[in-house]
Amino acid sequence: MGVWKSSVTMRIRADLREELVGFAAREKRSLGNVGALLLEWAFEQLKVAGSTERLLKCKIRAPRAHSHRRDRER
Repeated sequence: MGVWKSSVTMRIRADLREELVGFAAREKRSLGNVGALLLEWAFEQLKVAGSTERLLKCKIRAPRAHSHRRDRER
């Protein structure tokens, strides 16, 4: 079977592209690899949500910051 490659063109803000390039570099990945990973993940989220409107209403919880007090109690 194998994996089919397809070229995708989209317009994104310049600052978003720069952030993606920086993130890809930190992860030692190509921009295309990070983009493909994000596209696949986002499509799975869209399928679960059922529509773009419902997807955009979803909230992602930010991780809680570690409390210094909790660290000292251990």
